[in-house]
Amino acid sequence: MQGAIESFKHDLAGLRSGRASPALLEPIRVEAYGTVNPITQVASITASEARMLSVQVWDRTLVAVVDKAIRESGLGLNPMPDGQVIRVPIPQLTEERRNEMVKMASKYAEAAKVAVRGVRRDGMDKTKNFEKNGDISKDDVKDWSEEIQKVTDQFVKKIDEIFAEKERDIKQV
Repeated sequence: MQGAIESFKHDLAGLRSGRASPALLEPIRVEAYGTVNPITQVASITASEARMLSVQVWDRTLVAVVDKAIRESGLGLNPMPDGQVIRVPIPQLTEERRNEMVKMASKYAEAAKVAVRGVRRDGMDKTKNFEKNGDISKDDVKDWSEEIQKVTDQFVKKIDEIFAEKERDIKQV
């Protein structure tokens, strides 16, 4: 369940909230050396200013490819190559774009909840198998099931809290 939370946080880090964050570009894939690689394997990304990212491409021949990948990422960014460095200004978010990002964050939250529920289902199945094998009693099954449900509820609540925080962050003007 903790893995679902970590994955959810990582997904949210890629959503723009108006501030420059290197995590914004991490999901971008670049075709380099005959394979598709994450951008972090061909360049380093830093937030040089509050509204500017700098992408230091390690191989000069890949600058154009990285530039194209950032443009076509669907993030609404307009990179400016400058030698081996690509400057990526982070524009102000429009209200429409903010709403799209909140919807995207909501989808990520729901996917994380589904993952947590999957872990709960696995735990319940194992508990029932223990009972079927005679390893534990019906009372133990009931106790364990209640405990699994409590933990599940805690993780779902945590996901809701993280989502609410990100939603506030996105909607800040």
